[in-house]
Amino acid sequence: MSKLSTNELIEQINTLLNERIEDSSLNTNLEESMRYSLNAGGKRIRPLLVLLTLNVLNEDYNKGIQTALALEMIHTYSLVHDDLPAMDNDDYRRGKLTNHKVYGEWKAILAGDALLTKAFEVVANDKLLKPDVKVKVISRLAHASGHLGMVGGQTLDMESEEDSSVDLTTLEQIHRAKTGALLQFAILSAADIAEVSDSISTALEKFSDNLGLMFQIKDDLLDIYGDEQKLGKKVGSDLENNKSTYVSLLGKDGAEEKLEWHRNAAIEALNSLKTHYDITPLLDIVELFYNRDH
Repeated sequence: MSKLSTNELIEQINTLLNERIEDSSLNTNLEESMRYSLNAGGKRIRPLLVLLTLNVLNEDYNKGIQTALALEMIHTYSLVHDDLPAMDNDDYRRGKLTNHKVYGEWKAILAGDALLTKAFEVVANDKLLKPDVKVKVISRLAHASGHLGMVGGQTLDMESEEDSSVDLTTLEQIHRAKTGALLQFAILSAADIAEVSDSISTALEKFSDNLGLMFQIKDDLLDIYGDEQKLGKKVGSDLENNKSTYVSLLGKDGAEEKLEWHRNAAIEALNSLKTHYDITPLLDIVELFYNRDH
């Protein structure tokens, strides 16, 4: 396995994302709105996971580039819509004005719609994937981002706001769908592209499930105890909105214990693969999620 530079991969992802949103002959500024949110300073964790997982599986990471770009487009569209007044009503994301604050609500909605549909065009036009693999990736992406995945999780989250009876089981259900589904897609789409065995895919599924829950627990902790300057947004919004979180249900210590549990479970799943692969890059992601401050 060759060593991949994450900084070089991020630079490549950023360049290609801009190239994929080509100007149209319709003479609107819709593409400007789409690029605004794509270029808002994200960490590119999801596309990186696609490429790093392919590298771990001894597959050419270039085969996953278009899938990685599509995933970031869908993640970005979800953020544009989440920030709207009808949902989270956020003015800032990553230290910049949210899309609807710059371009207005209706254009933010359409920019999100356009990013979502563009994602599937990007994968459909991928010349490096075999047709059967391409269909599998598109099907997995639709499932992960739709009513049984991210959108369904957001719906359950919105319905559960200001509901003090939300328990830990429901909260995990929300986050497995809302946050975890796309993170899991990043890893399992790489397994699809590399055409690994069922046993390898099962281990990666267990790993990605725990990784997604780690991400959300850390988010909940940072929302209360994080540094606003590092986060680029106001802390305490979950408390203000009376949302159930891992911290509100378990307390700070309990949430940190839960974070540690899922970290260990993720590492255990990866360790089952180390006789076949160099798992170091994915272990580094686990530690990144565990220790991140923004």
